[in-house]
Amino acid sequence: MHRHAAGVLWVFAYVLLVTSPLLLMALRPAPPGRPFLVEASIALGFVGLVMMAAQFALIGRFALLSAPFGIDALLRYHRHIAMLALAFVVAHPVMLVLHDRAYLTWLDPLGGSWAIRTGNWAIYAIVLLTLLSIFRQRLRIGYETWRVTHAILGVGAVVSAHVHIHLAGRYTDAVWKEAVLIAISTVMVGLFLYLRFVKPAFVSRSPYRVAEVRPERGTVWSLSLTAVDHPGLRFVPGQYGYLKLRSPYTLHEHPFSLASSAERPDRLEFAIKELGDFTSGIGRVPPGTAAFVDGPHGSFSPDLSGAAGFVLIAGGIGIAPFMSVLRTMADRGDPRPVLLIYGEKRWDDVAFREELDELRQRMALDVVFALERPPDGWTGEVGFVNQEMLQRVLPRERFERHVFICGPNPMIDAVERALVNCGVPERLISAERFELV
Repeated sequence: MHRHAAGVLWVFAYVLLVTSPLLLMALRPAPPGRPFLVEASIALGFVGLVMMAAQFALIGRFALLSAPFGIDALLRYHRHIAMLALAFVVAHPVMLVLHDRAYLTWLDPLGGSWAIRTGNWAIYAIVLLTLLSIFRQRLRIGYETWRVTHAILGVGAVVSAHVHIHLAGRYTDAVWKEAVLIAISTVMVGLFLYLRFVKPAFVSRSPYRVAEVRPERGTVWSLSLTAVDHPGLRFVPGQYGYLKLRSPYTLHEHPFSLASSAERPDRLEFAIKELGDFTSGIGRVPPGTAAFVDGPHGSFSPDLSGAAGFVLIAGGIGIAPFMSVLRTMADRGDPRPVLLIYGEKRWDDVAFREELDELRQRMALDVVFALERPPDGWTGEVGFVNQEMLQRVLPRERFERHVFICGPNPMIDAVERALVNCGVPERLISAERFELV
């Protein structure tokens, strides 16, 4: 099935899923009607519950779901739609209070009946989950700690909400209605449990061993893995994998772009920059350490484009997926022209610059370096990649090139606008945005 058609079907399925509680409310047997604000608050609460449950599927890394959109787009949607789900859930008690201020007494998390308490617990868990996600870095909460609390609060909120619905009983007097709601949440939470406990068992069947940890410029490390008793990982250049060291069940799991050639699936390489938490210790990983890779993921790849040439725009460690692209094209003898625009702070921070010189001899590659703080005597581009710079360096051929961008989000936003202003069609611009929280 075509990616766009599959995407439309998934969007339709999602809308149908999250609005299904409204259909259940309308079907007989239905309780007597009540004032509009009361019924509307219940409707929003039901929809918010299913939206929260569906969040577990969005982060499940299922290729069938992520293929039409890219998993980075799904993760962005996961964050944005969570805010809407939160608004729906919070609107449930707010609208009740607007109808009758007597409902204010129901907001005590330890007061009232168990139906009221469990409803409050679900709401407070969702609010806390959201706040911890928004302020994780300011609060200096470690990534692994955040992941655990995120999962516990998410599952706890869904379970508490179902207990609340069961005890309240207004729209679940019919057993089949409650069974449908429970089935939806059970499937969604089950997908999350599959990701955390079942999938690692499959990943453990294809282990790797750390072959080399090589320092690059700019506090970047190249981590090389060798497949152990299996042919390796088939991927297309530009994709990424979730890397685990020592155990497939560890909470220390992080996504990194594959930087190696797709023509060598038995020898994977990741380019990892020291940015804190897990990455700060990459340089100390001893060769021989067991490693596991959940992947490949992502649809950010020239292999999925039929363009006659490419422009790759990298900011900092955004060079990682493009090293895979260039190494793969060189190994394949791909004759299509490539322009790499590589932005960094200083010349000494430019990772892989010697290898880029070698790749220029093996393929139709032009490289433009843009430095924020150039050394004395620098004759190349200076400053951020902007519209003026792009107008100077972009190719002028009559055939179309597909433009790929990878780097910090502010840089991607600025470059996308600049490309459009330079006349590049949006359909020829692809960006890799990856920010878990």
